[in-house]
Amino acid sequence: MPKIIIVLMYLMYVDESGDCGLVNSPTRYFVLTGLVVHELSWQSAFDRIVDFRYRMRQKFGFRIREEFHAVDLVSDFRKWTWLKANNRIAMVREFADALATLTNLNVINIVIDKRGQPANYDVFENAWEALVQRFENTIASHNFPGPNNPHEKGMIFSDDTDDKKLTQLLRRMRRYNPVPVQKRFGSGYRYLPLKNIIEDPSFRNSAHSYFVQATDLCAYLLRQNISPNKHMRVGSRRDYFYRLDPILCKIASSSDPCGIVWL
Repeated sequence: MPKIIIVLMYLMYVDESGDCGLVNSPTRYFVLTGLVVHELSWQSAFDRIVDFRYRMRQKFGFRIREEFHAVDLVSDFRKWTWLKANNRIAMVREFADALATLTNLNVINIVIDKRGQPANYDVFENAWEALVQRFENTIASHNFPGPNNPHEKGMIFSDDTDDKKLTQLLRRMRRYNPVPVQKRFGSGYRYLPLKNIIEDPSFRNSAHSYFVQATDLCAYLLRQNISPNKHMRVGSRRDYFYRLDPILCKIASSSDPCGIVWL
């Protein structure tokens, strides 16, 4: 009989905080975040997020179908005018706490400090290369929480972004993917074409994906931890990112206690 190989899948939902511009940009930092869930854990994680949304409806009147967009909740008081400022912050905090209990999730974070980068530095491409490479490596090393299957693969689901550029980048990395050798081992590159990430990325409107909205929250809280706005400088709000500690992919970077990859 032919050998039967079971292939299971890790799904990575991706969103960003900040913008990719280098000139006249309103943000110094660009954050790219990937929230990873195994297909076998997807339904249970989804159900828990839905339960959270029902609690927010009961507690604050935030409708189930409303998009949970962190920057709007914190800063845009033209939306959801019936929500008090403190309730908006409470919702952000409680969503972080709810996600932290879902230990079948893992969050990879890439941060680019745009200050001092050369004029030709491509923020979008460098951030995505780093994120995709960490996703690839963590699958290959079987370091994500979930079933330890030797044939795991991954697929990317991104919020609306530069679709064509990202698709071309992923296709290129499958054929040509030079990765710098770690400094302690010398100089040069290793050529490690992607083997574990299948298909082109699939793009999602965040308004229709609870997982993309969850990723948006993670990215927002990280950027606010690094460079908080006036609303998040109050009290300990800038530290809400640390509430996500149980689900941070700390193996992504050994040089940062939260696993953040700094570029």
